[in-house]
Amino acid sequence: MRERAAAADLPGAKKAWLSARAGWERSEVFTAGFVPELDAQIDAWPNADSGFHAIEAKLFGAGNTDVAADAAGLVQHLDDLHGKLKDIKLTSQGLLDGTVRLAYEVGESKADGGESRISGTSLDDMRNNIAGIDFAYHTIFSAALNTVDGKLDEMVSNRIEQLEAIVATPDLPHVDIADLRQTSEELVVALQGASAKLGLQRPTLEAQAR
Repeated sequence: MRERAAAADLPGAKKAWLSARAGWERSEVFTAGFVPELDAQIDAWPNADSGFHAIEAKLFGAGNTDVAADAAGLVQHLDDLHGKLKDIKLTSQGLLDGTVRLAYEVGESKADGGESRISGTSLDDMRNNIAGIDFAYHTIFSAALNTVDGKLDEMVSNRIEQLEAIVATPDLPHVDIADLRQTSEELVVALQGASAKLGLQRPTLEAQAR
């Protein structure tokens, strides 16, 4: 993205931003639970004075490729994240915290028009968030929960599938926001209820490092 922007290649810079954005949205189940302070700097919203959204406003809003300083800041934060990875002990608690927080964001803070309105990728943001939730739950938690409470495991899986179906629409205006919000809330409650059965603390919706 920095190379395309430096070359004043607006379409190329936009394409690179979109590619980087998709990967980031899938990773938020991890970042929200373990490095919330960096998550906020990299993906500050709705006060987009740094990170992805500051660049989005210039590239997609103003049609301006003068994003060198913002891009350098974003890369620095991403480098900081990469540096922290070797010292972070991945825990089930942190992943559950991140999964619950992201599920809440999908239904609440992202439902009323979306997060990336300027670039028009809000629907993809939600899809990638849900894909991350799906992967984290079925990779880390589903089998363990199924052994102690098969019905609750089925409920969580069902709510994730419902969210996937809700955002499988041609565009954001066709998303049933009320259904999205309700299903998101039901998923959050189900995951919070699952925490004790998994031997974990009840996840909160506030950002906190684990």
